[in-house]
Amino acid sequence: MKQAFVSKLQGGITMDAAQLIIEGKGYLGIEFGSTRIKAVLVDKSGNVLASGGHSWENRYEDGVWTYSLNDIWDGLQDCYKDLKENVKKEYGVTLKHLDAIGFSAMMHGYLAFDENDTILVPFRTWRNTITEEAASKLTAEFNYNIPQRWSIAHLYQAILNGEEHVPYVDFFTTLAGYVHWRLTGRKVLGVGDASGMFTIDIHTGDYDQAMIQKFDKLVADQNYRWNLRDILPRVLAAGEEAGVLTEEGASLLDPSGDLQAGIPLCPPEGDAGTGMVATNSVAKRTGNISAGTSIFAMVVLEKELSKVYPQIDLVTTPDGALVGMVHCNNCTSDINAWVNLFREFGEMYGLTFDMNDLFTKLYSVALKGDPDCGGMISYNYFSGEPVTGFDAGAPLFVRDAESKFTLANTMRMHLYSALAALKSGMDLMLKEEGVQVDQLFGHGGYFKTKGVGQRIAAAAMNAPVSVMETAGEGGAWGIAVLAAFLAKKKDGQSLGEFLNEEIFAGNKGVKMDPMEEDVEGFEKFMEKYMKNLPAEKAAVEAPVSYTHLTLPTT
Repeated sequence: MKQAFVSKLQGGITMDAAQLIIEGKGYLGIEFGSTRIKAVLVDKSGNVLASGGHSWENRYEDGVWTYSLNDIWDGLQDCYKDLKENVKKEYGVTLKHLDAIGFSAMMHGYLAFDENDTILVPFRTWRNTITEEAASKLTAEFNYNIPQRWSIAHLYQAILNGEEHVPYVDFFTTLAGYVHWRLTGRKVLGVGDASGMFTIDIHTGDYDQAMIQKFDKLVADQNYRWNLRDILPRVLAAGEEAGVLTEEGASLLDPSGDLQAGIPLCPPEGDAGTGMVATNSVAKRTGNISAGTSIFAMVVLEKELSKVYPQIDLVTTPDGALVGMVHCNNCTSDINAWVNLFREFGEMYGLTFDMNDLFTKLYSVALKGDPDCGGMISYNYFSGEPVTGFDAGAPLFVRDAESKFTLANTMRMHLYSALAALKSGMDLMLKEEGVQVDQLFGHGGYFKTKGVGQRIAAAAMNAPVSVMETAGEGGAWGIAVLAAFLAKKKDGQSLGEFLNEEIFAGNKGVKMDPMEEDVEGFEKFMEKYMKNLPAEKAAVEAPVSYTHLTLPTT
């Protein structure tokens, strides 16, 4: 991550940055992640001046994964307070004004309000898998993939369930849209986040009108007082005016009263869009891979896909370009479990480990393994994996008598497995649809060990993969940059041009091209992986009978 270039004077106060903050020339981005709310303050070039955070957890209540409204506001205020205190500690000044602010959050989900702005049902997050019927029927009706996570799937499922609140819906939105609305009074949404609520027509940059009409016709017999477009937030592209912080909003964000009203806000965005900004992958033929506990990959498309793929979500960049996304539930959890197993083994002999060092060594030894992992495969399914057709999971390690069972091959196998479900979905774009990718940008814990996850990912995608330090601050940094774009863009300057010219100038990251032997080895691994999916199915259905599995011939 770029650090602010400043001169420090006696007393430890950084005068250049302090003066910038006093003059209100900073840009604030706050993102609501699934386990952490993070705030990042940057200058006009994206240099990080300060950050703050707040940990939180969703809860499972009455069959729904949710956060309460109190969770949202208590968390936001604590996060901002932490940032403000860090600014005071580092620079000796009080944060009072900003050039622009942006909010981002987990995409999708369902926050519905009546005409009195009262929430009708508890917030239903993206994590819920209670909309299968609605998602399936809408996909068929629209001939367009509507995943269960999407806001429209949540609304339609409520209709199918006959839920009492539906006739009273006056407005529904995402988490980022809700926070932005309360702070500005504007019911708007960035196009990237909006594309996870309802389908976007990339030619107009707005909701697809034909599909709006199809939905209204689909529910016409209910005689609701609303039409779909009336209750959706207005769609805005990156750089468009999205309102200003009201007096009430300033008090909500900073109850101390120090923060001044009147600060412009950029369109609120989803975490997918801010991830694209953070990795400079908003241009066509670029994309990014975000790999941690879960994993997703996004590629900015040159044209629409030829048909509907349930494995591929179609969303947009923050400036409205079409993006193909493959999202998988499982990535590094199984690797973490094996690393802990090796740690326990060492501890039996009185050894102690720095876990970062242990991860680095075990990741690195994988590169000494055979390109096809010695014929071994594994399934890292701690939970279901819809991309490969599983609604539940069970981690499974499969080898035969001829497999080369070594430490290097075992670690390489687990690194392959972490990407395998993703690759099965991405192959639909890259192979069947012929989507061209010039470069992918990797970020997340999977890429932390230098050159390892990056090399494996390049082999899996058969495309160059770059890793940049800027991805480290993630979506909070990305939405701060979008706030800077709102305030500092030049006339006619696109988001991509702004990123290249003002934020990432001279920072192209470390690029790694795929190695032919790695690509061939990953393809052999995938051939076995796909053939042996029935073994994983058997493990899920009869988890106590692993030793009695009859595996297909590989």
